[in-house]
Amino acid sequence: MSKKTSSIKPTIGAYQRAVENLGLKQNIAQALEMPDRELTVEVHFRRDNGESESLLGFRVQHNNTRGPFKGGIRYHPHVDLAEVRSLATLMTWKTALLDIPFGGGKGGISINPGEYSVYELERLSRKFFRSIDPLIGPNIDIPAPDVNTNSQVMGWFMDEYSQLHGYTPAIVTGKPLELGGSEGREHATGKGTAITVREIANKLDINMDGATVVIQGFGNVGSFTAKFLNEYGCKIIAVSDITGGIYEPDGLEISSLFDYNKKNRTIDGCKQGKKITNDKLLALDCDFLIPAALGSAINKNNVDTLNCKVVIEAANGPVTPIAAEVLWKKNVPIVPDILTNAGGVTVSYFEWVQNLQQFKWEMEEVDTKLETKMVKAFNEVYAMKVEKKAPMRIASFMVAIDRVSRSFTLRGA
Repeated sequence: MSKKTSSIKPTIGAYQRAVENLGLKQNIAQALEMPDRELTVEVHFRRDNGESESLLGFRVQHNNTRGPFKGGIRYHPHVDLAEVRSLATLMTWKTALLDIPFGGGKGGISINPGEYSVYELERLSRKFFRSIDPLIGPNIDIPAPDVNTNSQVMGWFMDEYSQLHGYTPAIVTGKPLELGGSEGREHATGKGTAITVREIANKLDINMDGATVVIQGFGNVGSFTAKFLNEYGCKIIAVSDITGGIYEPDGLEISSLFDYNKKNRTIDGCKQGKKITNDKLLALDCDFLIPAALGSAINKNNVDTLNCKVVIEAANGPVTPIAAEVLWKKNVPIVPDILTNAGGVTVSYFEWVQNLQQFKWEMEEVDTKLETKMVKAFNEVYAMKVEKKAPMRIASFMVAIDRVSRSFTLRGA
């Protein structure tokens, strides 16, 4: 464990407020803020037409006070060092909040994967993994899927690492089941989100049976969230994806919509409800509004149009700090992303444990352990919120930062 001090600004506005509420010494707060290590690499690979190309790849290791670095790798044109650094920092707090023995890491390549063939993506993925190989290992840094990467990419990563070091399934999580992936990983983030909705409903005396839900984003997270909330008795009245939204005040038929979306990778053309824009969807009257797609989806320009009882952050950073302040003053609770979407990294942890033990758990065991972790973390955050009279976003960071700072102090300089 190594730490430095720096004048780097907090990547998340809630961080400094949580530090102040905790009364954390500034030198400790500054040390926990600074990434341990940042790596930029050239990813040089050959295209299908025989020409070579070079891209930029990144891996940031933020903090390993409580365990190996952990975090996804994304392929997106907007990937840069600043974004990866911010996401790595968030992973440190997320793993600490769920009391998982990991630190925070993140990586990515600045690329539009839609412009490359499967064979080109495999070649560049293997080259990238070789480039970061000196900094990773099953007890050092464990990557996972993120935006525009998936279980197949993780399979390539595992194979590349294993060629150099011997069979090592624990080097990545989010792998195919055949290569050591965990049961329950696909639906983990959506299930964790649904559990969080259920828990906040209990605290606010909102009856889940018939509670109205609006979900912006119907990808993996949004679709599984809808599926589980529907099973809890909620009425999903509107959902959307990049093509737009659909609205049915009496409730959408989620089972068939889920199957249609899985087959077609879109809700467009599903023949349910009436079409609605994403802007109008966010303004619908509902109990729970769940932004599960884009960052900054709720901002100063649209926050006053919201008509929900609770906002559930399933995406990363869907509510801007300014909008969060407005909602706090209006007594509209926000269940923050650091808690809501932590189901994914929790089951990633379960996968890593299974890989180390070379023993596979059944789906029921995975789901039971996930529920235990999510409920415990929710209760800790809610207790901190009540005790400190703080928004749940700040309370979440307080729980996480306190946990990391205690470990940091106990380990010594």
